[in-house]
Order: sequence, then C-alpha cells, then structure tokens
Amino acid sequence: MKPGDKEKTVRAALFLSALSAALILLFIVFFLFKEALPFLSHGDLVGFLTGTVWKPTANVYGAGIFIAGSILTTAGALFIAVPLGVACAVFLSEVAPKKAVNILRPAIELLAGIPSIVYGLFALIVIVGLVQQDLGKLLTGDSLPTGKGILAAALILGVMILPIVISISQDAICAVPRSFREASYALGSTKWQTIQKVILPGAMPGIAAGVILGVGRAIGETMAVVLVLGNVGMIPSNILGIDSRGETLTSAIMLDMSYVPVGSMHYAALFTLGLTLFFMAFALSMASEYLLAKRRRQSKC
Repeated sequence: MKPGDKEKTVRAALFLSALSAALILLFIVFFLFKEALPFLSHGDLVGFLTGTVWKPTANVYGAGIFIAGSILTTAGALFIAVPLGVACAVFLSEVAPKKAVNILRPAIELLAGIPSIVYGLFALIVIVGLVQQDLGKLLTGDSLPTGKGILAAALILGVMILPIVISISQDAICAVPRSFREASYALGSTKWQTIQKVILPGAMPGIAAGVILGVGRAIGETMAVVLVLGNVGMIPSNILGIDSRGETLTSAIMLDMSYVPVGSMHYAALFTLGLTLFFMAFALSMASEYLLAKRRRQSKC
C-alpha cells in the first residue's frame, strides 16, 4: 500500500469513528422521542413540567416534584464541592510541592473511577447514620426520624463530583500564562494576591466549565441518590428529617420503569422525563464546551 493510500485509509477510519459517535447520539434522541411521542402528542407539556402531582393511576403526570428534587440535590452538591474543589485545585497548582501533587492527583482521579453504587452504599450506611444520629442529636437533642433526604444526597453527590471540579479547575489554573504571574510579582504582589487577583480570574472560564460538568454528573446520578434521598414524591421543604425526602428525575425513571406496562401513557411519560433530563444535560454540556473553548482561546493570547 502506498503512503498516500494508507493516509487516506486512516483518515476514512477516523472519520467513520467520529461519525459513529454522532449517529449513536442521534439514535438515542430518536429513540427517546419515539417512545415519548404518545405523551408529547396528547399530554400537556407545560403542566407536565410545572405540575407537582404524579399519580399514574389517575393519569396525572407532574414532573415538577422530580425537577425540584434534582435541582435541590445538585445545588447542595455544588455548595459542598465547588469551594473544596477550587481550593484543592489552587493548592495543587500553586502551593503544593511536586511530590505532594504526584501523590494527591492520582488519589483524586481514583475517586472518579469508584462505581456509583459503592458511593451509594457508603452513603446509606455512613452518611445517613451520621445525619440521623449525630447531626440530629447535635441540632435537636435527639435522633431524627430518618437520615435520608436532601442533605445526605447532597453530601454524597458533592464527593462524587469533586474529582471533576478539581481536575478541570487545576488544568484551567495551570493554563494561565506564566507571564501573568511574573507581571503580578514584578508589581510587588504577594503570592496570595496573585492567586486572588490574577490567576483565579484568568482561569475562571475553565473553572466554570468544570463546575458545569460536575452539575451534569450530579443531575444524572441515579444509584447513589436512590439509596439515600428517600424516594417520596414531594418537594422537600427542609434539609433534615422527614420533610427533606424527595425524588429526582433519574430515581423516578428507575423506580417506575421496572413495573410500568410498555406502550402505556405512564411509559411514555417516563420517556418524557428522560427527554427532559437529556436536554438539561445537553444544555450543560454545550455551556461547558463554550467555556472550555473560551479558555483555550485565552491561553493562546
């Protein structure tokens, strides 16, 4: 085979690989639309997205309780993961010695490889018990009726998205040009002033992209959330106790799909939940890609 023919073959193979990824995505979207079409054709989409009652037996489908549960658990996870993740990224990039970085970075990346069911079991046994017993006695003087709820779900999701936030934030901080640091030091700034006023603002698009990717991971998580959130069809009104229980989009799909009749309106409504989740994740992915591209452009300046 001539060198030119070999190059064309490699290009064609690479093109087919890229095309297959796009086709798989299109097939998934097509499948979701196909299965959700009966509900999309006959159901009230606005009422579906804003409704707070989910009673398939009465043909009432309000996904608002699940959307609220997903948003609340994700917001709680961000409240925990973003400060810790960015602080850890700053430490690894600007403060820690190289030996410490070589030890900590692989350990952080290992967190991303732990299966979600393992996180869920840990949360069910350890975090739920801590919330119910220790935190309950600390705040109320007695154990709480249950440790399952928004707080337990937010804690475990925060741990699960930490590796994403740390890794991308560290890469963004390292991508800030060295000349920015040297210029800041030349003007008499301290190390902390340089980090606060120069490095973090310069890395902000990449940090934001990492946070958005973390949101995508948290909002799409299923097993860990199912085990610790309580799975009650209501909007949580507290972060502790019985009133903190709820249900997310992913847990509603998983729990209902096991018994729902195929082809029923309930079945189509569950696929509409899947479409809702898909578009939320897609929007987050596009926002993250935009911010990462912006960071890359800035790093070339």
